Amino acid sequence: MDTLVAATHITKLYDGVPSLVNVGITGRAGSIHAVTGENGAGKSTLMKIIAGVVAPTEGQVFLRGKPVKFSSPLDALNAGISTVFQEFSLVANLTVAETMFLGREPKRGLYSVDRRRMEEEARAALGYIGLQINPRRLVGSLTVAEQQSVEIAKGLAVNADVFIFDEPTAALNTKDVERIESLLLKLRDQGKCIFYISHRMREIFDLCDTATVLKDGKLVGSYATADLNPDRLLSLMVGRDVEHLYPPRAATRDDVALRVSGLSTAPGRLGVDFTVRRGEIVALGGLEGQGQRDLVRALAGVVKGCTGTLELHRRSGASTRLRPRASARRALANGFAFMPEDRKGEGLYLDQPIRDNLTLGVHQRRLPWAFARPLSALVKRLSDDLRIRAASHALAVVNLSGGNQQKVMLGRWLAIDAEVLLIEEPTRGVDVGAKVEIYNALRTFCARGGSVLFTSHELPEVIGLADRVLVVSDHRIVKEIDAKDATEEDILQAAVARTVQPAGVAA
Repeated sequence: MDTLVAATHITKLYDGVPSLVNVGITGRAGSIHAVTGENGAGKSTLMKIIAGVVAPTEGQVFLRGKPVKFSSPLDALNAGISTVFQEFSLVANLTVAETMFLGREPKRGLYSVDRRRMEEEARAALGYIGLQINPRRLVGSLTVAEQQSVEIAKGLAVNADVFIFDEPTAALNTKDVERIESLLLKLRDQGKCIFYISHRMREIFDLCDTATVLKDGKLVGSYATADLNPDRLLSLMVGRDVEHLYPPRAATRDDVALRVSGLSTAPGRLGVDFTVRRGEIVALGGLEGQGQRDLVRALAGVVKGCTGTLELHRRSGASTRLRPRASARRALANGFAFMPEDRKGEGLYLDQPIRDNLTLGVHQRRLPWAFARPLSALVKRLSDDLRIRAASHALAVVNLSGGNQQKVMLGRWLAIDAEVLLIEEPTRGVDVGAKVEIYNALRTFCARGGSVLFTSHELPEVIGLADRVLVVSDHRIVKEIDAKDATEEDILQAAVARTVQPAGVAA
């Protein structure tokens, strides 16, 4: 295969601190090349240098054998390098077409934008990836998944030879992921070079022929994926042997932590019954958009109009009978803690220090007139236990990697020993090393008597992390599966079955 793009001897310093040190990578025509490593390894920085977002301190980028220097991503785009960023570069108050063609609008005459042509080309790019979105819609009205798809279509609107995808499927459901994967294979077969940043092992091994591994800003090596397996790749990424991605399951316990009866998340919708045992991790699985998110959010107190009964049996031995109410504060006071999927938009105060984000749950639980006590020892313990990597606890959370941000959000609720931890996507956009640490932290939380109810787009995570899987279809629990015996096929078959069977969830 011919080399389309290469970066050689790349070093990048920020305020004298190295982000990359003498790193090289080569991308060939007709190849999907995985760029892997833990959060903070330098993957995104390397790709941003190739994409013209930042300039290297040392080193050179070559495109089609010739040295290039880009002053902006638009320069790189015009040269044939298209980047789909993990952090959306869309503008919320522009239309889909306007944001897709921002800076390169088709002209009609000297000064007028040819809106008809712009919308037609936007519609064609969206249609190429199977997305039916009106190009006149405002970007701010789109869901996260739709915005991700528009970001991809924006990159495809030019006939580039090199594509950089930074976690393109992180916000997508199973159906959308399959559509994007099909698109990537189509681009590969057209002779394009694709750099693909992903933390998902299945994607790396199903799609990519080559994997370059970075660690702490340095090149570990480039390997044919055919010569690797997930365990070997994981060891290369974290720099040590990792025996298992998922920690051992806990011994089965019979005492119930939460009993849910007749929980309905909308008027006229049938209620569901299920239990979560003490020390247990339960997954709400199935196809996307079937009501898993609504059930979790109903328990978290962020969905209006819910009906039913909740019985919470605390570790202290006390029991409380509750009605689901649209009050996150009341849910927290009753022992429910909630980690939303969108950690940046809903979960964290990005401009506030790590210490303030970690201790927010403690402050929310104290009485309004109570004195705030020093919590520096708690902050240090949580940071050490979760291995939150930061120079100082005074650092704003926005400066952390995705994995460290997720651990800060988790640490906030571990600090208060919540009874039931409700989680949407425990490890979305998180590197494999951080995943292991989060999984272990959740098991430790359960070993202390807590319980976890979670949703996840990733079926391997549903099976590997959970003790039980409750399959949800059309807002009803249609099957309960012991996770140690579950397969992806079992979950999907139950989710798509036409006849809805009673769940028979044992207490």
